[in-house]
Order: sequence, then structure tokens, then C-alpha cells
Amino acid sequence: MVDEEPLMKLVGVTKRFGHVIALKDVDFEVRAGECVGLVGDNGAGKSTLAKIMIGFYQPDSGEIYFEGKKVVFNSPSDARRLGIEMVYQDLALLDAMSIWRNFFLGKELTKTIGPIKLLDKKSMKTICKNFLTSIGIRVRSVDEPVGVLSGGERQSVAIARTVHFGAKLLILDEPTTALSFKEAEKVLEYINELKKRGLGIVVISHNIYHVYEVADRFTILDKGVKIADYLYRKDVTPQDIVDIITKKKAL
Repeated sequence: MVDEEPLMKLVGVTKRFGHVIALKDVDFEVRAGECVGLVGDNGAGKSTLAKIMIGFYQPDSGEIYFEGKKVVFNSPSDARRLGIEMVYQDLALLDAMSIWRNFFLGKELTKTIGPIKLLDKKSMKTICKNFLTSIGIRVRSVDEPVGVLSGGERQSVAIARTVHFGAKLLILDEPTTALSFKEAEKVLEYINELKKRGLGIVVISHNIYHVYEVADRFTILDKGVKIADYLYRKDVTPQDIVDIITKKKAL
């Protein structure tokens, strides 16, 4: 059941880069347990809006609310402390490192033996394997380097890492780009599973047909302006969205 109160709400957000207005008076919200498709053509402002949600950019005007409280993010670490994470298209995984090392990268578990502090490899491997299995992600061995994984497996590991460490709001940047049809379907199934777990999810994608499979509603941007909000998926078809973006259909 989707909560009535937005998990995150942006009100009247405007962002300029010099003389260029990247976003103009944009309202946006996402609730726990739902997926919002944030769509639009290149230069529409999708990435800028997402980076404001994670604290990478600060808006020139407008307000941000998270879990009902007004917040100000000075850096991504401020947003991360509240449970807001973004998985970028390049995933930020290290190919030469094992799956479990990538999973705990920057958040390694340690154990103390006398005066010496060591990595608790056994615990990290067990936690990584059990967590991936619990959410339906199968890998041959968590000792394998990430570089041998398929695109869909890499995407799933990157997303799972954020969920394990307490993400409440997950922003996915082009999560099915360059994936085969079968792999894309697995990632989309995983997104639906995360909704059931109560996460709020924002999917940025050029593939309208993929995002349509998981989004509960859609926000469409064009040149920094919100031009449409569809509160229910049933109110719009994938082709309608494509036609709006390409201006073949009037609003």
C-alpha cells in the first residue's frame, strides 16, 4: 500500500547554470512503495533534478521535504544519511574487485585480534551472499570479480548494495541501458520487488517501454519545465508518452 504522505517532495525547484535555466519551478514527489518514471528527451532536466534530490546540486530556489520535514542538502553525504541513494548508469563498481568487496566498498566490517584490526572477510562474504539470495539475485560465487558478471547482474549488485545499507529512496539512472531483453526483465522484476519492500524509487530512462513496466506514475520534463504528471499508469500509454516527448501529441 502506497503511503499518502510523500517520502520526498520538491516544491518550486529552480536551478540555473549561468544564463541557462536547467529547471524552472518544478514540483516533484515520490512516495514509499511506489516507482515514478522521470522521463523526457536529452536536456530535459532529468539528471539535474535527480542530482538535486541527492544533494549533488543545490537549487537556486524552491524547497525540499523528506519524510514530511523540510531539508537542505549541502552535499550527497547529507542526503545519504537520510537514506537517499542514486545508482548511476556507470554503476561505480570496480571490475577487478570481488562481488563482496564491491558490496562493502567504503563500509567494510572489521574484527579485532589483540591490538590488530583486520577485515572480517568471512562475515562480509556471508552477509553479501545471504542478502543477494534473499532478494532473488543469484551469483555463482561472491568471490568472483565483478568484471565477469553480466550487465544485469552488475546492475542488480549495485542496487542491492544501496538497499542493504538502508536506502529509503532509490534513484536509478538508465538501469536497463545496454542490457539484453532477458537481463532487462530481471532488473525490472527486482525493481518491483523493492517496491514491495516499501522503497520509494525514481527511474530515469529513455526506454519508455521498460520504465512503463515498473512505474506507477510518470513525470515528464521538457527543457527544464514539468509539462505533464500522470498520477496513474492506466491514464497514459507508452506511445502517448513518446508522442508527448517528441511533441507529436499535444497536452
